[in-house]
Amino acid sequence: MDIVINESLKAYIDPLTPEEHSALEASLLAEGCRDALILWGDVLVDGHNRYGICKQHGLPFQTVQNKRFKTLDDVHLWMIDQHLGRRSVSDFQRGVLALRKREILAERRARAEAERAAEAEAAAPAEAAGDAGDAPPWSDDAAFQAPALDSRQALAKAARLSNSQVGMIETIHKQAAPEVVAAVKSGAISINAAAAVATLPEDEQRAAALAGGSELKQAAKRVRESKRKPREAKPEVEIEEEALPAKFVPNADESEELQALRQRVAELTAENETLKLEVAGLRAALGR
Repeated sequence: MDIVINESLKAYIDPLTPEEHSALEASLLAEGCRDALILWGDVLVDGHNRYGICKQHGLPFQTVQNKRFKTLDDVHLWMIDQHLGRRSVSDFQRGVLALRKREILAERRARAEAERAAEAEAAAPAEAAGDAGDAPPWSDDAAFQAPALDSRQALAKAARLSNSQVGMIETIHKQAAPEVVAAVKSGAISINAAAAVATLPEDEQRAAALAGGSELKQAAKRVRESKRKPREAKPEVEIEEEALPAKFVPNADESEELQALRQRVAELTAENETLKLEVAGLRAALGR
């Protein structure tokens, strides 16, 4: 059987680094291809690197059909789960894979709910006529049974990361320029630094990335420093008129008693504000 290479599937998972590819090649030349390649029909799903090396060196290999695949989403979810379980996958890659899984599951559930609503609407006339027919097995739908990963905690658990790491990877995934993503993938900067840089305008991100890892780290440092809460200024001793409540203005439509009460409240409020400012000025003078 001729094996078909689907380029989108091949690129769905980040490729091996040159060092990793060399190590895999040495292992296959020394021990042979012990793990079977996974196929979906004639399409290669798992084992692209092994397949290429085996073809290059004329090494024998085996293939196995995964008969559970029904759609391309099934293939993607299987690939994601396989790589989430591998130790060689970086923290950033695991976070991105978990985000992809959440998107697939959310889209699948949305489609299933839309189909459910359409079927319910179509079944309504039959039910009104007293012939409900067989109920569709929505409860058995995989889209409803699979975990939705709709919380940061669920994502963190799936990716074996902390909640804060997942939050930073979400920021990078949504906002980072491609050059910043490439830098964090290569290990030039940390996830923390990349998340900080990702909050900058895209042109600033790109300029920092082109300048190298050192500049990216400096850019991240500047972002963090700009977000720190400035120290509170010492209160001024002088009492500004604008700081006091507005003077009471009587309303002709109100009773005299209500006007008097309102005026008294305004006076007390003004006195209270004045005392607060005097106390603050005394504390500043005493150096507290």
